[in-house]
Amino acid sequence: MNALISHLIDNLILDFQGDLNLEAVRNFLKDDDSRDARALLSKLVEDRGVSDMMITLADCLHDYLRSGINEEVVREQMRLYTES
Repeated sequence: MNALISHLIDNLILDFQGDLNLEAVRNFLKDDDSRDARALLSKLVEDRGVSDMMITLADCLHDYLRSGINEEVVREQMRLYTES
């Protein structure tokens, strides 16, 4: 059973539902003038959209499936994406 569970977790694919585009991100960040929000928006404009961020974020969050995905983990991964 442990081997099966390990296999399932290792091969789980994360995906995000819903339509997220650059305009939606701008709307979510409109009242946030933090350095992280400005840096993320700048990176997304440079990348010409959110698709690279979504793929990278899902891939990086996969490493946290065993220990848990929470707001702080997502925030840190988005910060790392922004700095890449």
